[in-house]
Amino acid sequence: METADRKRGEIVGKTELAKAYVQIIPSAKGIGGMLQNEVGGETDAAGKSLGGRIGGAIKVAVIAAGIGKAISASISEGAELEQSIGGIETLFKDSAEKVKQNAANAYKTAGMSANEYMQLTTSFSASLLQSLGNDTAKAADVADMAMTDMSDNMNKMGSNMEDIKNAYQGFAKQNYTMLDNLKLGYGGTKTEMERLLADAEKITGVKYDNLSDVYSAIHVIQGELGITGTTAKEAETTLSGSLASMKAAFNNLLGNIAIGEDITDELKQVGETVATFLTGNLIPMIGNVLASIPDLLGKDFAAAGLNMIAENSDQI
Repeated sequence: METADRKRGEIVGKTELAKAYVQIIPSAKGIGGMLQNEVGGETDAAGKSLGGRIGGAIKVAVIAAGIGKAISASISEGAELEQSIGGIETLFKDSAEKVKQNAANAYKTAGMSANEYMQLTTSFSASLLQSLGNDTAKAADVADMAMTDMSDNMNKMGSNMEDIKNAYQGFAKQNYTMLDNLKLGYGGTKTEMERLLADAEKITGVKYDNLSDVYSAIHVIQGELGITGTTAKEAETTLSGSLASMKAAFNNLLGNIAIGEDITDELKQVGETVATFLTGNLIPMIGNVLASIPDLLGKDFAAAGLNMIAENSDQI
């Protein structure tokens, strides 16, 4: 009797198992079909397609993040540019366009963007204008000279730009304690500034005394030391100088896009600075490095490396 009951139990169990199989397996296949619809294939194909889609999604996310960052940078640069232009127009009035044009060229003359140029010019121009009897045209010329001298000093003497800015802003307040920041051989005192003015007078025969004269005298001394024009030269001939010029030109482009200006000139400037950076400085430098490889590692190794770069240039 127990044997018969046990057999009936086994039959019932198998029957229930069969029913469960019939119900579960089609459901599982349905899941596979759903995956196929979503990712374009089952099993291995599904895995490959899913991986591709995830990779594609990551690429899209990265591109979107890059675009978002560029838009954010453009808006930020545009907002600051509008404020800088407002300051220049308030201070320089009829000569504001002259200052803005100098600012537009600062990417190669001073290694800075138009916005940076106008912000720094604004910081000392009230005192400069006062020393020139509010002659805005003359003040625009002196300010441009001072801006270029600051950048030249940084590039030639290895000074910190922030220290140079502080020195020039201090001069506008008749504070000469940071004169030594310029590394021109003069200490940070009023007496030392008077000595600088006297030395400049010996060179030019011109009497220097007010703020405009201070900036002009510094220009004379830097000319004697071979500092003048360093930034413009380095923007053409050095890797770091051409990189700074390219970055400044690109910031000008971002700012003008944001405020709705015609960007024809800015696009041209970006193209020119990129070409100078790449073909004028970076590629020749890489060439010099590659040329030295045979001496270090052997010609066969260098040739193999160059072949690998050539074969994978599209991916690079």
